[in-house]
Amino acid sequence: MHTMTKQRVAIYARVSTDDKGQDPENQLAQLREWCMRSGNEIVAEYVEHESGRKGTKSRHAFRQLFEDANQRKFDLVLFWSLDRFSREGMRQTAAHLQRLDAAGVAFHSYTEEMLSTDNELVRDILIAVMASLAKQEVIKISERTRAGLERAKAKGKQLGRPSVTPAQIALMRRLKKENPRTSVREIARQAKVSPHTPCRSLVLVQIGPVAETV
Repeated sequence: MHTMTKQRVAIYARVSTDDKGQDPENQLAQLREWCMRSGNEIVAEYVEHESGRKGTKSRHAFRQLFEDANQRKFDLVLFWSLDRFSREGMRQTAAHLQRLDAAGVAFHSYTEEMLSTDNELVRDILIAVMASLAKQEVIKISERTRAGLERAKAKGKQLGRPSVTPAQIALMRRLKKENPRTSVREIARQAKVSPHTPCRSLVLVQIGPVAETV
């Protein structure tokens, strides 16, 4: 069921670079037809060729969509399916949809009629349900992480960054002192530590003696 009021629609279509042979025109054709049948006006089309797992920084059309939504350049965002809109997980996807809702913009999934807030009767319920699912996802991820750490601990695995011995620290400082132009990567290779470790240790050399721990 759709509202009878004519709405300004922004179409969002996405195909991933991994989706070989796919063409966004396949989505666009049916999304345009939906707008025509429902009597709505298409005011913008945002087409993306990026993975849906990337956030707004890497998805330029996606970022522009939200910038324009905040300026209320349209009333409704229409996309093919939720996974075409975002594949970042329920928590982040729900956050994106809540951003649209906060901007006063509805959304509609072409292939998932129940995932639509252009019907005001279900808008608040749907947003609440998705927020609840997102919260449950965070809890599950936390539980899996904790369980994984416990299993690793039980097997005697060392958690966190490996410790650096005083001998390694002394070697890194000596290498840098003997040749200031020696690269961090080379120092790390000779000291058999992570390249990030000499970055920190060598900076300390410049300010004088420090304790022989990291």
